[in-house]
Amino acid sequence: MTTEHIPFAEATQWLSNIDSDWHRLIQQVGVCTLQPTSYTEPYEALVRAVAYQQLSTKAGDAIFAKFKSLFDGNIPNPTTLAEATFDDLRACGFSGRKVETLQGIAQAALSGIVPARTLADEMSNEALIEQLVTLKGIGQWTVEMMLIFTLGRLDVLPVDDLGVREGYKRLKSLPEAPKPKVLAEIGSAWRPYRTVASWYLWRVPK
Repeated sequence: MTTEHIPFAEATQWLSNIDSDWHRLIQQVGVCTLQPTSYTEPYEALVRAVAYQQLSTKAGDAIFAKFKSLFDGNIPNPTTLAEATFDDLRACGFSGRKVETLQGIAQAALSGIVPARTLADEMSNEALIEQLVTLKGIGQWTVEMMLIFTLGRLDVLPVDDLGVREGYKRLKSLPEAPKPKVLAEIGSAWRPYRTVASWYLWRVPK
């Protein structure tokens, strides 16, 4: 999905009409510039997400560059990654657990558990989450990031995301961030544009 196909005008108008806080936030932040990477396969998105898990961007960039250098500067295809040696992958800077997760993703792509892009585009958010969280090391948040930034889904609310929760706390001047279950209930009012709402909550001024 490319930017010109995303109904940002409708989404921002919808959110602006919720209340004065949302209206003010959207006026402050401006136009939503979310740009999903429409060319990326779910397999590639998951590999990248795992590589960067629990790392700063700088550290993640360094490790990911070493990883790609093993494979002529590219993300390896599933067969190549599945056949890579544990020691070679560990030498990139990955933990043993991450190596297992990465090779598990490769095996899952080969078996069809990680669907190709064409099939993923036809699956619901719920079906993709249910299928992919069966993989070791892949949680709901990781799949939700793929839904937002790879598949361009408009109605995803990552309630476990600290940035989204803290953003809502600041938006509403709350003493503490809402718990995930509470945020899910609040966020029902943002349907069918919960992705765009999340994008703005990530940008609430501190």
